Amino acid sequence: MNKKKKWIITAVILVVFCLALGLYNLMNGKATVEPDAAAAVAPRRTSILNVNGLVIRPQQLTDGITTVGNLLPDEEVDLSFETSGKIVAINFREGTAVKKGDLLAKVNDQPLLAQLRRYEAQLKLAEDRVYRQSALLEKDAVSQEAYEQARTELATLNADIDIVKSNIALTELRAPFDGVIGLRNVSEGAYASPSVVVAKLAKIQPLKIDLFVPERYANQIKPGTKLSFTVDGQQATFQGSVYATESKIDLATHTFAVRAHYSNAQGRLLPGRFVTVQIRLHDIPNAIAIPTEAIVPEMGVDKVYLCKGGRAHAVEVTTGLRTDAEIQILKGLNVGDTLITSGTLQLREGLPIKLDTVE
Repeated sequence: MNKKKKWIITAVILVVFCLALGLYNLMNGKATVEPDAAAAVAPRRTSILNVNGLVIRPQQLTDGITTVGNLLPDEEVDLSFETSGKIVAINFREGTAVKKGDLLAKVNDQPLLAQLRRYEAQLKLAEDRVYRQSALLEKDAVSQEAYEQARTELATLNADIDIVKSNIALTELRAPFDGVIGLRNVSEGAYASPSVVVAKLAKIQPLKIDLFVPERYANQIKPGTKLSFTVDGQQATFQGSVYATESKIDLATHTFAVRAHYSNAQGRLLPGRFVTVQIRLHDIPNAIAIPTEAIVPEMGVDKVYLCKGGRAHAVEVTTGLRTDAEIQILKGLNVGDTLITSGTLQLREGLPIKLDTVE
């Protein structure tokens, strides 16, 4: 009986020990598991993105072109003699204005003048011979052949005089148009030939403007189209107008060559400078235009994000005219919508947002 009691007491002690050990493990398990479980069960808080907004308003949008052009003289020529000889006179001052027909330089023409005087001395005798032969022919005192020979000699002499006068004119270098003459390359006493450039002559009133525009504007630019341009270093804006266009599109660059005139009445601008040209084609009233950075291209589709109820909402849009900073929206937006203009790469449908600024 005592032995049986010992076994019962031992069994009770083991059971109590096991229960105590299990309770201990259970308490430790709650302490380590409950935080993770709570973290897993608790809902994840979504962060709010701070963005800027723009209220869509109708505005006037200008369709135009901005490109680079070159200023060119209206006329320009390398001045040179048409004959050879020693230069005996230079009648212009470098960098000054000259008029059409002004004598600029001359080569020696003394041999030609002597030849002209000889022909002119023979001219009176030849005219008298023709007169006498004509009178004698009326009296049948000379043959028709003798009369015709006298007339031929007179005509030949007149032709020789014209040739000499033409050769004398070739010894004179005259201005072919009004303009400003540049630096001279020769001096008096130098031997000139047709290959020697004496100086350059440029007509800078008006000036030409050469520019190229994208091919899609080819049908919209015609003679008479107005343009404005600016020059580096000057704050003024200058006005000009198109007077000629190329007859075809350039196959290599797919651009359209245009040439315009600027009066340059005061001679403020010099040819050879680069200019920034703006051509205003037409105005679009009541247009919806947004900053280009607000457009989010996705899989070939243009989207923007609107702020609705404190969340981002994606809208597909159809675009139109594009300027340097804005793009026209033809479909997808309405006046009064609040467009999100910043943080577009972080936006997604339904994302909570907060508007920092609204324009």
